Amino acid sequence: MNHFQKQKLFITFFLLISCFCLAQNIQEFRGKVIDEDTKKALPLTDLQIINTNISTITNSEGEFLLKVPNTFMSNSVLVSYLGYKKQQIPLSQFKNKNTKIALTVAATVLAQVDVNAPKDAETLVKKALSLKGQNYLNNEVVMTSFYRETIKKRNKNASLSEAVLKIQKQPYITNRSDNIKIIKARKKTDYSRLDTLALKLQGGPFSSLYTDIIKYPEFIFNAEDIDDYIFSFNQSTQINNKLVFVVGFKQKEAITRPMYYGQLFIDAETYALTSAIYNLNVSNKEQASKLFVKRKPRKATVYPTEASYRVNYRTKDGKWYFGYSNTLLTFKLKWDNKLFNSRYKLQSEMAITDWNLNTTTFKNKPKDRLKPNTILADQASGFADPDFWGAYNIIEPEKSIESAIKKISKQLKKDL
Repeated sequence: MNHFQKQKLFITFFLLISCFCLAQNIQEFRGKVIDEDTKKALPLTDLQIINTNISTITNSEGEFLLKVPNTFMSNSVLVSYLGYKKQQIPLSQFKNKNTKIALTVAATVLAQVDVNAPKDAETLVKKALSLKGQNYLNNEVVMTSFYRETIKKRNKNASLSEAVLKIQKQPYITNRSDNIKIIKARKKTDYSRLDTLALKLQGGPFSSLYTDIIKYPEFIFNAEDIDDYIFSFNQSTQINNKLVFVVGFKQKEAITRPMYYGQLFIDAETYALTSAIYNLNVSNKEQASKLFVKRKPRKATVYPTEASYRVNYRTKDGKWYFGYSNTLLTFKLKWDNKLFNSRYKLQSEMAITDWNLNTTTFKNKPKDRLKPNTILADQASGFADPDFWGAYNIIEPEKSIESAIKKISKQLKKDL
């Protein structure tokens, strides 16, 4: 055995020992969050370990995977969902594989809305945007996040990307942009299902990060555009047993360029934006296409048919911060010389799973950072490793993604 072989064997042994030790220090809990009355799954439910910054979120089927260091096993988990009563559950009550959590709807006291609601919805929105220094994190922090992006052609998976990222989140009171670097990533693309050489869509982790309306208002409520919206009050709701104003918005009829419409959820006490659900008006196909399509073939027309977004904020010690985003884009590609159209669906989500004030964990090397227009490079090998993510918290894959991962793993084994 030569020196190189000995070194390789030592490294392999070291990694196996490290993984074993890591596994001994982490416990995994799987489960599902449902509505107590209807028994329906509650997607995008937040689960936060109290007195830590560790958190996760349920997938579209209400399922979750929570990885907890042994040092926090005496803690409890705060379970919260928009419009429902929050629950605080000790980790000792969680089962390893099948924990069912049922949440009940929180009643909204309409009389309180009548007393406290500002008369002008537009003024309320502008106030929420202006109070970012008071309501949101004013420290630079390093966030750990999980990112997933899928591209489907019709109903078949064409691309699956997943990554654990470190985000250098700048204070909300500054104009400095956030930075991202990749910790672990895997991607598999079936190029036979994509018109990749001819079509390139705008995507990647920064697209998810830019849904943070408070940090990046220039993408939706900049100083020039905000007066082109109509704002109105909808029926209020509750988050974590607190009254929340619901503000609807849409562009004025005289405005023809693509703008957004949707709902903003604003805390009635602090005027902090707690979440937002909104869409881009894509009725102007040509202008909407320019916002998303980076490159297209000459003999084809490409335009979006849907562009929907969601952003959720979490709170700790009275300060709110970016916690989750979800983007869904659907496109139609029409070839001049073909009878049938190609339809694509691009969906991405990013969940913050941990964060801390120790910014030294994010090395300030520009070469290690992602550029805003960067998408994840192909790295398929991780799909064959069931322990690829290690101790990092991720969003539990839904059934269709689980199926895609299994198919990729089988294909990789065949290629070996």
